[in-house]
Amino acid sequence: MPSFDIVSEIDMVEVKNAVDNAERELSNRFDFRGVEASFALQDNAVTLTAEAEFQLQQLRDILRGSCAKRGVDASSMEVNKAVHSGKTFRQSITFKQGIEQATAKKMIKMMKDAKLKVQGSIQGDKVRVTGKKRDDLQAAIALIKGAELGQPFQYENFRD
Repeated sequence: MPSFDIVSEIDMVEVKNAVDNAERELSNRFDFRGVEASFALQDNAVTLTAEAEFQLQQLRDILRGSCAKRGVDASSMEVNKAVHSGKTFRQSITFKQGIEQATAKKMIKMMKDAKLKVQGSIQGDKVRVTGKKRDDLQAAIALIKGAELGQPFQYENFRD
């Protein structure tokens, strides 16, 4: 019986390269000369540090552009609230890894509501979709790609 897995993974090596590129671009920017501003990567999060809140917005734009150049989907970025301490502002941006339970249930419900002849099962942080025909599985992929669920998905382990 044909099947495939829906996963949501971010290549952290590419995120590290994007942060390095953003840091390099920051050092070349004229409007950030003499300003304490930086990017720091820890685990699945990037911490932005700047002297003003509008500079944090510019840092987010630089990081988003660098991620786009490296092929990291910007919809996987979850921007947390800015924290002001002393003379600096800090903001953490986390990258979503895996499919949450609620999102997985929503995906399965979408496939059932579309009356596709496939079954979805939640297996940890991925969703396995099985069906009798390859065309049904491809229709399920098209349905999930068309839906706006707030994070990028990859389709792997396609088996006949």
